[in-house]
Amino acid sequence: MTKSGFAAVIAIGLSTNLAAADQATIYPFDGSFEDATFAVEAAIVGKGLVIDYRSHVGEMLNRTAADVGSEVKLFDNADVFLFCSAVVSRKVMEADPMNIAHCPYGVFVTDREGQVSVGYRQMPEGPMQEVQTLLDDIAREATGQ
Repeated sequence: MTKSGFAAVIAIGLSTNLAAADQATIYPFDGSFEDATFAVEAAIVGKGLVIDYRSHVGEMLNRTAADVGSEVKLFDNADVFLFCSAVVSRKVMEADPMNIAHCPYGVFVTDREGQVSVGYRQMPEGPMQEVQTLLDDIAREATGQ
Protein backbone atom coordinates (compact mmCIF):
# COMPACT_ATOMS: atom_id res chain seq x y z
CA MET A 1 0.00 0.00 0.00
CA THR A 2 1.29 3.46 -0.85
CA LYS A 3 1.77 6.17 1.76
CA SER A 4 -1.18 8.10 0.35
CA GLY A 5 -3.34 4.94 0.39
CA PHE A 6 -2.38 4.26 4.00
CA ALA A 7 -3.13 7.88 4.91
CA ALA A 8 -6.56 7.57 3.29
CA VAL A 9 -7.32 4.43 5.29
CA ILE A 10 -6.27 6.20 8.52
CA ALA A 11 -8.37 9.26 7.63
CA ILE A 12 -11.43 7.08 6.97
CA GLY A 13 -10.91 5.27 10.27
CA LEU A 14 -10.60 8.53 12.19
CA SER A 15 -13.66 10.05 10.54
CA THR A 16 -15.62 6.88 11.33
CA ASN A 17 -14.62 7.12 15.01
CA LEU A 18 -15.57 10.80 15.11
CA ALA A 19 -18.90 10.06 13.42
CA ALA A 20 -19.58 7.31 15.97
CA ALA A 21 -18.88 9.76 18.80
CA ASP A 22 -21.47 12.11 17.30
CA GLN A 23 -24.01 9.27 17.09
CA ALA A 24 -23.97 8.22 20.74
CA THR A 25 -23.94 9.76 24.18
CA ILE A 26 -21.71 7.85 26.57
CA TYR A 27 -21.22 8.24 30.32
CA PRO A 28 -18.46 6.57 32.34
CA PHE A 29 -19.56 4.19 35.07
CA ASP A 30 -17.54 3.93 38.27
CA GLY A 31 -17.90 0.23 38.99
CA SER A 32 -18.09 -3.20 37.43
CA PHE A 33 -19.91 -4.23 34.28
CA GLU A 34 -22.33 -6.28 36.41
CA ASP A 35 -23.07 -3.29 38.62
CA ALA A 36 -23.65 -1.11 35.55
CA THR A 37 -26.06 -3.58 33.94
CA PHE A 38 -27.94 -3.83 37.24
CA ALA A 39 -28.11 -0.02 37.46
CA VAL A 40 -29.38 0.32 33.88
CA GLU A 41 -32.02 -2.36 34.42
CA ALA A 42 -33.14 -0.69 37.66
CA ALA A 43 -33.31 2.74 35.96
CA ILE A 44 -35.44 1.40 33.09
CA VAL A 45 -37.80 -0.58 35.33
CA GLY A 46 -37.90 2.33 37.78
CA LYS A 47 -39.48 4.46 35.07
CA GLY A 48 -42.30 1.91 34.75
CA LEU A 49 -40.90 0.46 31.52
CA VAL A 50 -40.54 -3.18 30.55
CA ILE A 51 -37.28 -4.50 29.09
CA ASP A 52 -38.20 -6.43 25.95
CA TYR A 53 -34.79 -7.94 25.38
CA ARG A 54 -31.23 -7.87 26.67
CA SER A 55 -28.84 -8.40 23.78
CA HIS A 56 -25.44 -9.83 24.70
CA VAL A 57 -23.56 -8.14 21.85
CA GLY A 58 -20.14 -8.50 23.47
CA GLU A 59 -20.52 -12.26 23.87
CA MET A 60 -21.64 -12.61 20.24
CA LEU A 61 -18.72 -10.57 18.92
CA ASN A 62 -16.21 -12.54 20.99
CA ARG A 63 -17.76 -15.88 20.03
CA THR A 64 -17.84 -15.14 16.28
CA ALA A 65 -14.54 -13.27 15.85
CA ALA A 66 -12.62 -16.27 14.48
CA ASP A 67 -15.56 -17.17 12.21
CA VAL A 68 -15.27 -13.82 10.44
CA GLY A 69 -11.48 -13.86 10.32
CA SER A 70 -10.78 -11.44 13.17
CA GLU A 71 -8.56 -11.63 16.22
CA VAL A 72 -9.68 -8.25 17.60
CA LYS A 73 -11.46 -8.29 20.95
CA LEU A 74 -13.76 -5.27 20.87
CA PHE A 75 -15.31 -5.57 24.33
CA ASP A 76 -14.71 -7.55 27.47
CA ASN A 77 -18.50 -7.28 27.90
CA ALA A 78 -21.25 -5.39 26.08
CA ASP A 79 -25.02 -5.61 26.47
CA VAL A 80 -27.87 -3.59 25.00
CA PHE A 81 -31.17 -3.24 26.83
CA LEU A 82 -34.11 -2.84 24.42
CA PHE A 83 -37.43 -1.39 25.56
CA CYS A 84 -40.25 0.92 24.55
CA SER A 85 -42.53 3.41 26.24
CA ALA A 86 -46.19 3.27 25.25
CA VAL A 87 -46.70 6.92 26.21
CA VAL A 88 -43.60 8.39 24.54
CA SER A 89 -43.74 6.06 21.52
CA ARG A 90 -47.36 6.93 20.79
CA LYS A 91 -46.57 10.64 21.05
CA VAL A 92 -43.58 10.55 18.69
CA MET A 93 -45.32 8.22 16.22
CA GLU A 94 -48.45 10.34 16.16
CA ALA A 95 -46.15 13.22 15.15
CA ASP A 96 -44.63 11.00 12.42
CA PRO A 97 -45.55 7.31 12.06
CA MET A 98 -42.12 6.64 10.51
CA ASN A 99 -40.55 7.28 13.90
CA ILE A 100 -41.26 3.57 14.30
CA ALA A 101 -37.80 3.16 12.75
CA HIS A 102 -36.28 4.18 16.10
CA CYS A 103 -38.25 1.74 18.23
CA PRO A 104 -37.39 -0.15 20.37
CA TYR A 105 -35.04 2.15 22.20
CA GLY A 106 -31.73 0.94 23.53
CA VAL A 107 -29.33 1.71 26.34
CA PHE A 108 -25.97 -0.04 26.16
CA VAL A 109 -23.36 -0.98 28.74
CA THR A 110 -19.80 -1.67 27.63
CA ASP A 111 -16.61 -2.82 29.30
CA ARG A 112 -13.39 -2.22 27.39
CA GLU A 113 -10.24 -3.04 29.31
CA GLY A 114 -11.86 -2.18 32.64
CA GLN A 115 -13.48 1.04 31.43
CA VAL A 116 -17.23 0.61 31.93
CA SER A 117 -19.62 2.96 30.14
CA VAL A 118 -23.36 3.46 29.72
CA GLY A 119 -24.81 5.13 26.67
CA TYR A 120 -27.43 5.40 23.98
CA ARG A 121 -27.76 6.26 20.29
CA GLN A 122 -28.58 9.90 19.46
CA MET A 123 -32.09 10.52 18.19
CA PRO A 124 -32.93 12.87 15.31
CA GLU A 125 -34.10 16.43 15.88
CA GLY A 126 -37.81 17.03 16.32
CA PRO A 127 -40.26 14.84 18.22
CA MET A 128 -37.64 12.11 18.83
CA GLN A 129 -35.83 14.45 21.21
CA GLU A 130 -38.40 13.42 23.82
CA VAL A 131 -37.09 9.85 23.48
CA GLN A 132 -33.53 11.14 23.73
CA THR A 133 -34.43 12.91 26.98
CA LEU A 134 -35.83 9.63 28.33
CA LEU A 135 -32.68 7.74 27.32
CA ASP A 136 -30.48 10.42 28.84
CA ASP A 137 -32.44 10.32 32.10
CA ILE A 138 -31.95 6.53 32.26
CA ALA A 139 -28.22 6.68 31.45
CA ARG A 140 -27.60 9.50 33.94
CA GLU A 141 -29.54 7.75 36.68
CA ALA A 142 -27.64 4.51 36.08
CA THR A 143 -24.27 6.29 36.22
CA GLY A 144 -25.16 8.51 39.18
CA GLN A 145 -24.92 11.75 37.23
